[in-house]
Amino acid sequence: KYPVRRGRTALVTRRLFLSDVHLEEIDQRFEAFKALLEQQAPQVEEIYLLGDICEIWIGDDDDTPLVAALADCCARVADQAELFFMPGNRDFLLGAEFANRARLTRLPDPYRLADGTLLSHGDALCTDDTAYQGLRELLRSPGWQDDMLAKPLAERRAFGAALRERSRLENANKAANIMDVNATATQALITANATPLFIHGHTHRPGVHQETTRTTRVVLGAWERCAWWLQQDRADYQLRRQAISQLAN
Repeated sequence: KYPVRRGRTALVTRRLFLSDVHLEEIDQRFEAFKALLEQQAPQVEEIYLLGDICEIWIGDDDDTPLVAALADCCARVADQAELFFMPGNRDFLLGAEFANRARLTRLPDPYRLADGTLLSHGDALCTDDTAYQGLRELLRSPGWQDDMLAKPLAERRAFGAALRERSRLENANKAANIMDVNATATQALITANATPLFIHGHTHRPGVHQETTRTTRVVLGAWERCAWWLQQDRADYQLRRQAISQLAN
């Protein structure tokens, strides 16, 4: 558990932030994700899912058990807290149809809350990875997405598996600093939005960073052995973690 830190501006609500869960099936990780949302929903007003909730998303018409279970989980949680979703580099094809089923409000990336808190998945700031940024531009284009979603499910599943394997192999050979956010790009985004609190995921490097005397940057962790989330209560916030095995039980 990271120390509690106090923001410089009063935050208006109680919130929960998480990202990079990388769900693949209905397993222990899914049960931990479900348990966290169900535990926290009565205690917060808003829950923000900041991308890569699923390892891959091939379209809202995906008929796998995980997609149905995720929609059911989110819809029930939405009875107690507002749910927001920002796409990541794995689940950028999640669209309006699933969002309606799951009672999610989709957000653009980046997104600034009314109290000045800035949210992003974080991958757009990894500008040193020029190969990835080129691929990201293609995959986020409306034309490419329309073409992909018009293909049969089986073809999309094969493409998703191939893309995931390509990412695994390429990342294994990249320098660690290339896959982190670029300091100049990050500072430019913070300055442009005059934010006291910037929250993102993607890099799998959880931590709290004092970027300037006025701005704190919180990096959410990936759900590997531990579940990570940021718990925010008015002007206080805490980056927390718990073993997935414990949370699921």
